[in-house]
Amino acid sequence: MQAATSIYIREDLKDQLNSLKLHPKESYNDVIERLVNLAVDEEPLSDDAIKGLEESLLEIRRGKIIPESEIMRKYGVE
Repeated sequence: MQAATSIYIREDLKDQLNSLKLHPKESYNDVIERLVNLAVDEEPLSDDAIKGLEESLLEIRRGKIIPESEIMRKYGVE
């Protein structure tokens, strides 16, 4: 048997939850469950991914950054 509870939420948060509904009759429970599932990553990063992130952070700290405008110009994106 499922338990139910009442919680207090601010009106602005309720408005945000309403805007996230996939259809008007979707329950808040379903919206919150969907948000929780998006927030929890069941698959941890691989060692290679972590190493790549660490290398990227090191490059950023060293100032080896390419401005977005330069990348867009290089690839012809405007």
